[in-house]
Amino acid sequence: MTRVAVIQPDITLSLDWEGVIRNASLSDAIPSERVQEWLGRPWMETVGEIAGLQVRRMVEDARASGVSAYLQVTQRFPSGLELPIEYTTVRLGGQAGLIAVGKNLQAVAELQSRLVAAQQAREQDYWKLREIETRSRLLFDASSEAVLVIAASTLRIVEANPAAIRELGMAPGWNFSDEVAPRDRAALRDVLMRAREQGRAPGIMVHLGADATPWLLRASLMARTPGPVFLIQLSPAATATPSRAAPPRGDALLEEMPDGFVAIDADGLVRRANRAFLDLAQAGTEASILGEKLDRWLAQPGMDSAVLMDTVGQHGEVRLFTTQLTGNLGSETEVEISGCAVTQGGSRMIGLIIRDVGRRVLASGEAAALRTALGMLANDVGRVPLPTMVRNTAALVERACIEQALRLANGNRTAAADALGLSRQSLYAKLERYDLGEDREASGDGAR
Repeated sequence: MTRVAVIQPDITLSLDWEGVIRNASLSDAIPSERVQEWLGRPWMETVGEIAGLQVRRMVEDARASGVSAYLQVTQRFPSGLELPIEYTTVRLGGQAGLIAVGKNLQAVAELQSRLVAAQQAREQDYWKLREIETRSRLLFDASSEAVLVIAASTLRIVEANPAAIRELGMAPGWNFSDEVAPRDRAALRDVLMRAREQGRAPGIMVHLGADATPWLLRASLMARTPGPVFLIQLSPAATATPSRAAPPRGDALLEEMPDGFVAIDADGLVRRANRAFLDLAQAGTEASILGEKLDRWLAQPGMDSAVLMDTVGQHGEVRLFTTQLTGNLGSETEVEISGCAVTQGGSRMIGLIIRDVGRRVLASGEAAALRTALGMLANDVGRVPLPTMVRNTAALVERACIEQALRLANGNRTAAADALGLSRQSLYAKLERYDLGEDREASGDGAR
């Protein structure tokens, strides 16, 4: 036997052809309401003022097409109760009149109100969480104790506060276990396992870095997306009292240098920078530039870096490499770079001194000659056609740029062509044009 579910409307109104209520019935969902007072009254008078226009539209649509669209109106009951009702109106056969059926939307309205309240509460919780995160970040950065956040799965450093970078020289992306002395790694694994099981672990003594400096390590586990992390707190195990004759530490001297200092690895990634370089790069903290490529701040990213790395690779050092450094906020500074490379423990590091020469008076012979030649060209105004003067000026500047590139590349034509953005064939043609080819043959670059 098949059962048919019959859904009864919450309100059923029988209307005449003009929309006057002739009969009305309510379902059990709207109890204790007497609707006999509606009989003989136009349907429009039982709803709100704005809803009256919607009622008129449903009546006209039902008379014209047989059925109206679903519209929501505010239905007023004789007791004063107002409910949101969704109506549709249907025309009966012939001139028998109309019938309007309605569904109570009060439950839907209450659900929508709860949804809005839940969304507002969620937004408030979100902003409270952001405030907590901001406070935690400020405490993390301002802490005088070295603090690291390492991934629980790989033990790679995810975050390091300024104290950790300054005291330990560790940066995000490094493997923390590699910095621990081999004799302490088993104890470190035990501590991290205990922190994973219990949430935190008591402190142990570990030795870090190439100097095996003793540190007191405490670990705790934190939940984080995409995976859990360990919060590592490090404090010096012992503070030695330096003698009066003890010289300052090397990193303290580098930090106070008036010239910028930056240490990069073989891939050109920044691993250490002092305060003067941060000022040149317009960076707020050392942590914000660690792991970034140095050529991010050079005038010609890729070109300047290629010449610089190639020179260091060939000679082990670079002297007075002239370029332009562009800060994060757009400032441009003329700089000279000198430095050398050191290989230790199988890894190659390059230390560079970056000096601001923007205020230096250009007194070199080439610069003076270029200014003199340009001044002589200016004297030709009125005697030489402008197109000819432009060609002569361009040729003069082009020759000076080629000579500068060759000098910076120590005569390496391939490197000079890359720095100038030219092919080797184009550079060879310009060398012949300006009679520079024979001068460079003696430098040992004639076959390149």
